[in-house]
Formats: sequence, C-alpha cells, structure tokens
Amino acid sequence: GNVAQYAAEKLIQLGAKPVTLSDSNGYIYDPDGITQEKLDWVKDLKTVRRGRIKEYVEQYPNAKYVEGKRPWEVKCDCAFPCATQNELNGEEAKMLLANGVKLVAEGANMPSTAEAVSAFLEAKILYAPGKASNAGGVATSGLEMSQNSERLSWSAEEVDSKLKGIMKNIHDAAYDAAEKFGMKGNYVAGANISGFLKVCNAMIAQGLV
Repeated sequence: GNVAQYAAEKLIQLGAKPVTLSDSNGYIYDPDGITQEKLDWVKDLKTVRRGRIKEYVEQYPNAKYVEGKRPWEVKCDCAFPCATQNELNGEEAKMLLANGVKLVAEGANMPSTAEAVSAFLEAKILYAPGKASNAGGVATSGLEMSQNSERLSWSAEEVDSKLKGIMKNIHDAAYDAAEKFGMKGNYVAGANISGFLKVCNAMIAQGLV
C-alpha cells in the first residue's frame, strides 16, 4: 500500500536496506535490497498498472515471491506492518523475535494483535504503537489546513521538515511520559499517557473539567 511504499522510500533515504514488500496475495523477498529504482518500479506497478507484487520477480529475478504468506518470517532488524488491522499475530511476532528483530514500528491502525504486542513488550524491543508512529497522516492533514488558511504553498522539503519535527515531539512525549511513570522504554504506555494528558490539559484549559 501507499504507507509501505513511502516508508520504504524514507528507509532508503536514511541508508537502510528494505528487503520485503507485500500485498494481499503474498510477499516478495529481495536479498539484494529494494533500491529507489526498484521502488519506483513498484510504485508504477501498484498505482498506474494496478498489478500484483508477484510481478516484481519477473522484473528482478534475484528476488523470490511467496504466495499466500506474510513477510514476518523473513529475518530482519526492523519490521513495519503498514497494511491493515491484525496483520501481525502472536506466532508471527515470536518468529520475528526469534530472528532477532530489534524494532517494530506500526504504520497502520492496530496492525499487531494483542498477543503480538504482548510478545514485543515482554521482549523489551523498541515497539512503536500506531497511535504514535502512524500519526504522520493526521499531522500532514493539519499542515495542509495551515497552508490553506494562510494561502501558502510549501515545498515537499518544507512539509517533510515540519513533519519530522512533529514526529520527534510525539516520540519525545511518549518516551518522557513512560520514563516519568516508571516504564522507561515502553512506548505503548508512554503514548497512552502522553495522549491522555494532552487531551486532559486541553479540556482543563478550556474550562471543561
């Protein structure tokens, strides 16, 4: 989907090596890494030609396609579930952990099941819940509203810079809240607490409480 494509693009820009992409039918694994050129081909495949990800291996034969399965069985340092609710279950979480995953960041609404979340928290890896790590879409909508109200047109670089600042603030708020309440490193607790406090303080400031 769109989130996964642009997550992969950001990873490439930051020097990472994406190795899998998936759709509802299966996933591809490219041991050589998905470069920007390959990703541009995928974008055209999905958004213009409306094709399936299995066509990737016809274009890049060093890759393999796995039908009817999800990519969580592939060894990786970081995993990014970006498609739909409950796409990553408890068994798949254990598989990721057994393969040495260090970070899981959600790019969808609750893509990890409760069992998967529990496994990540118990293993004490870096786990970013969607309410924090998937906030970029809502944040960018806010930036669009700001441009509209001020009759401005920012460049892609300006929007990206502002979004980076927003996401850093979200990270810091979640991290600091978890640390303050004795749960350092638990981004689920931190996001829940900092989110609650933000709404609560706004209601108090408006005299609603």
